[in-house]
Amino acid sequence: MLHQFWAAAPKSYKTLVFAAMGLIAVGLILNIAGHVAANQGLMVASLPVIGLGLVLHMVGLVVRGQRVRKNIPK
Repeated sequence: MLHQFWAAAPKSYKTLVFAAMGLIAVGLILNIAGHVAANQGLMVASLPVIGLGLVLHMVGLVVRGQRVRKNIPK
């Protein structure tokens, strides 16, 4: 199911997934860099980036759920 869904998934869903993963990764890198450099401003600034990535991830889950629910035969 997972492989078939990814192969047939719309580009908007794939874009959401990769944008979410990218934002979470950038936020984590910023947070780690801020911690290593003892820069509290950078650590705090990374939190909204991580949060936005998580929100996009949840939106992707909703999009996927709606798509799967739409394709279930009744």
